[in-house]
Formats: sequence, C-alpha cells, structure tokens
Amino acid sequence: MSWTVDGDHLAPDEVVARLRANIDGGHLETWLTSEPGRLLAFVTNTERAMVMLLDGEGDAGEHAVTPEATGSSDGFVLANGQNDEYPDADTVPISEAFRIVEHVVREGSWPADAHHVSDR
Repeated sequence: MSWTVDGDHLAPDEVVARLRANIDGGHLETWLTSEPGRLLAFVTNTERAMVMLLDGEGDAGEHAVTPEATGSSDGFVLANGQNDEYPDADTVPISEAFRIVEHVVREGSWPADAHHVSDR
C-alpha cells in the first residue's frame, strides 16, 4: 500500500523523517493518504501526538491512546491555526507516535502492542 503526504509518495522508512521536517518547519498537523483512501492524521505539540486512522472521508476512525496517562496538554496547532488541548490519555508520546505511524504505513494496521480506541 502506498501513502502520500501533500502528493509525495513516501516509503515507510521516509515517513518519520517527513514528520520531523514538518515539525521543524512549524507544521504540527500532517495528513497521510493511502491509495484506497484511508487517512492517517498526526497532530503534535512536539512532546505528545494525536494519531488517528480513518477508513476515509467522514469516518470517525480510531485514535492512539495512553490509558494510564493523566492530565492534559495543549499546543496542538492545526493547519488552520486552531490551538487544541487534549487529555494526555487521548494522545501518545511523540516517539510512540512516530513508531505507530511508521508501522501503519508499512503494514496498514495498528501495531499489535499499540493502544487505540474506536471513535465510531
């Protein structure tokens, strides 16, 4: 399965570098699209990230979670300038987010050991 970011096809081993480059450029929201139309969203505040996997436009999808986390974090700046705050339980540490995104791009599914919940 092939994934694109802004029209650029990315190999699984290129995804994290692209996410890091986007972050370094001040772009904290990145959307990846697969050939069949699945969507993978990555929004970060540089410490934690919201990672969502949707089956297509209009799907509520699933998102990665850290069940034991408490508190909340802000600074999740969307492309439209909106600054969101999320419960830490609904996000994952950025290193875990990178691992999850690379796995989804490589395998097309969540890593077996990654906690995620359905929003459907």
